[in-house]
Amino acid sequence: MEPISLTTERLLLRPFVPSDVTALQAACQDPDISRYTNVPSPYTLEHARTFIEERCVDGWRDDSVYAFGLFSREDGRLVGSMALVRLQLPGPERQAELGYWTAKEARGRGYTVEAAREVIRWAFEDLGIERMEWYAEAGNEGSRAVALKVGFRMEGTMRAKIPYAGTRRDAWVGALLPSDLGLPTPAPYLPYPERG
Repeated sequence: MEPISLTTERLLLRPFVPSDVTALQAACQDPDISRYTNVPSPYTLEHARTFIEERCVDGWRDDSVYAFGLFSREDGRLVGSMALVRLQLPGPERQAELGYWTAKEARGRGYTVEAAREVIRWAFEDLGIERMEWYAEAGNEGSRAVALKVGFRMEGTMRAKIPYAGTRRDAWVGALLPSDLGLPTPAPYLPYPERG
C-alpha cells in the first residue's frame, strides 16, 4: 500500500520521513516509552534512522504495519507515534493490533485518543478490519485509559505475554469491533449467549 496521511482537528498523522529522525530520537529518550514499548534504550539516532528508513517503509510496502507520526497541526511538533499492525494469521481474518506512545510533554491533552479514533475509523472503513486488538503491560494505566476512551472492551489479562529485561510480564488485552462503534462489518458477529 502507498503510505497515506490522516488528519484530525489538531493533528496530522503521516508516515515518518528522514527529517523526523532528530525529533523521534529526542522523544524516545523518555524512560516510560522504552519501559512500556519495544523501543530500544538508549535510543540512538541510528535506531531512529533504521525505524524511519527501513521498518516504516517495509511495513507500508508489505501491508503489514502502518506507522504514523502524530504531529501537531498548529506547530508541526511530534506528539506521538501510532501503528496499526495486521495480525498475520492463516486465512482472511482481517484483524489488526493498535499500538501507540505519546511524547512526554504532550501527555494529558487527548492527542493519542484523537489520533486513535481516526486510525480506527480508517482501519474499519477503508481496510475492512473486523477486529482490532490492543494490549499493554498490566499496570500501564495511561495506555489502558486511551484504549477505554476510544471504545476498547477489556477482555482480560494474558499471563507472561511481554518479555522485558529478562523477565516475562502480564498484559492487559482488549478488543474493538466495528459494531461497537455502530459500523457495519462483512462478517456478522455472533456472540456466545450469556447464561444467567
